[in-house]
Amino acid sequence: MARICAITGKRPVKGSIINRKGQSKKSGGIGTHTTSKTPRKFRPNLQKIRVKLPNGGTKRVWVAVKAIKAGLVTKA
Repeated sequence: MARICAITGKRPVKGSIINRKGQSKKSGGIGTHTTSKTPRKFRPNLQKIRVKLPNGGTKRVWVAVKAIKAGLVTKA
């Protein structure tokens, strides 16, 4: 199962680590140049917690910490 927040829908997103080399123009150089791009993932801070459902039951779900702090979810 993918790590996706059950409340906010946050999921891992793709990005890159960009390595640059050279002296910036501001400090007297000819500017920086990209030497490599390495793929990476930005993963949300998810925690598996027990959530109280509207029908009175409980369920363990992946929830983003941002949603927990904002009070969007009631812990069981």
